[in-house]
Amino acid sequence: MMMMMMMQRLRRSEEFIRFGFTSLINLRPNKNSVSRSLSGFVNHYDTKGKLFESKNGNHYNTELHHRCLGKNLGMLQQYKCFGSSSASQIERNPLFSSLDSKDVSYFKEILGDKNVVEDEERLETANTDWMQKYKGSSKLMLLPKNTEEVSQILQYCDSRRLAVVPQGGNTGLVGGSVPVFDEVIINVGLMNKVLAFDEVSGVLVCEAGCILENLATFLDTKGFIMPLDLGAKGSCHIGGNVSTNAGGLRLIRYGSLHGTVLGLEAVTANGNVLDMLGTLRKDNTGYDLKHLFIGSEGSLGIVTKVSILTQPKLSSVNLAFIACKDYLSCQKILVEAKRNLGEILSAFEFLDSNSMDLVLNHLDGVRNPVSSTENFYILIETTGSDETNDREKLEAFLLKSLEKGLVSDGVIAQDINQASSFWRIREGITEALQKAGAVYKYDLSLPVEEIYNIVNDLRGRLGDLANVMGYGHLGDGNLHLNISAANYNDKLLGLIEPYVYEWTSKHRGSISAEHGLGVMKANEIFYSKSPETVAIMASIKKLLDPKGILNPYKVLPHSLISH
Repeated sequence: MMMMMMMQRLRRSEEFIRFGFTSLINLRPNKNSVSRSLSGFVNHYDTKGKLFESKNGNHYNTELHHRCLGKNLGMLQQYKCFGSSSASQIERNPLFSSLDSKDVSYFKEILGDKNVVEDEERLETANTDWMQKYKGSSKLMLLPKNTEEVSQILQYCDSRRLAVVPQGGNTGLVGGSVPVFDEVIINVGLMNKVLAFDEVSGVLVCEAGCILENLATFLDTKGFIMPLDLGAKGSCHIGGNVSTNAGGLRLIRYGSLHGTVLGLEAVTANGNVLDMLGTLRKDNTGYDLKHLFIGSEGSLGIVTKVSILTQPKLSSVNLAFIACKDYLSCQKILVEAKRNLGEILSAFEFLDSNSMDLVLNHLDGVRNPVSSTENFYILIETTGSDETNDREKLEAFLLKSLEKGLVSDGVIAQDINQASSFWRIREGITEALQKAGAVYKYDLSLPVEEIYNIVNDLRGRLGDLANVMGYGHLGDGNLHLNISAANYNDKLLGLIEPYVYEWTSKHRGSISAEHGLGVMKANEIFYSKSPETVAIMASIKKLLDPKGILNPYKVLPHSLISH
């Protein structure tokens, strides 16, 4: 009976989406369910707490001095944060200078008074990440209007050894876009012009401060789309997206920004402008240095311009929401989707029942699209150019999955509003977590078959102390592991860390799939990268930023980049 009902649902032609790509995507809620992308590295080091021993017997102590509210202790400052990393401290680098009135006067000369922000209310916002977990104490925010001004700012700050933090939309999740102490904030929001668009090649050239959604709107008028889609698209900047190698919902279709960014312009710590703003898909002349800046989180230079390959907007979009009894079925559906929907598959997202319950309990107007309650739910989006053929392919795929017992229930969106409500569930999880209380967030890359094992193991470890849930980009092997509790406490954190990092390393995963490392995981990098690799990263940092002024205390272990 259930199979007959499912077939009737899927065969009703009016229950399929019949609208263009942009209209569907633009109705996704503009909440800060931010995504970042970073590929995993399989290490060959045995974890022992936070002491790593390589196969050649060398020891590397990665003990972190860290946690997020600033304290003034004379010339020594300490930093504390809630719900992240180990319960120790970061100390302010004593070699950094402190801001004085002469510095402020200089910046006003080159930027004008209105673009040198000292207002306490505006600084309060700029000092704090959107999740209210990380908070700095900067007394100055600068708003450059072009690359030349960024260059002048950095040249001066480098000469004075004033630490800086690049900032865009401030939608990150690991404390990478806010000061740790009193770093000068350089916000590129005024650098928001589209510089060029080639309708033949689809290459877009723009400034770093362009908001992702504004770029999508611009491209929509040209018949193109951005290869990147994030829940925070209404706030995040393309420069920040590139600097963090943001992933998002379309990565399964279009790949990461390492593939779609064709060129960029960046300003290094000493004010040098690196013009790598190529628009060619092929350029095999020497080292492709742009890749150093994609995903380096502003620690090597400030991205000021970007050229990116966009995609033609296709007319046929279908969205299905289905329920599965177990995680094995989710894996099998993913394999079948890649085989049977390959060229039109554009998103494959999953969430567990805990995530669904959280959204239903904390967000108004949200309901479960399917009639049955199951352990897992999957969103499958297809995008193509042949509406009839695409619709038939998705219908046949879902019916086949039902017959195999992989799907217990499901529905295909019948209009724009229903499609938006489907996405609201998936992208509303972060908002629901915020409303539920304290949340410990982990962004992991793992072999697909291992993804949900860590959720189950952590539930067994924590018991009734917290609500553990898993969701994410199953098509990319990316789990968003979230632990929700009434409040932050050291006992709970001690059970979570370093357990999550050790588990991930043991199962050949990455501790940062797309959110980056920021201040939260800078000292945990050894769980995913070998000491030799990290040492080379530190040497690159030293070469491009000898005084360490660019986004200090982020990305790399503090013991390697202290000056």
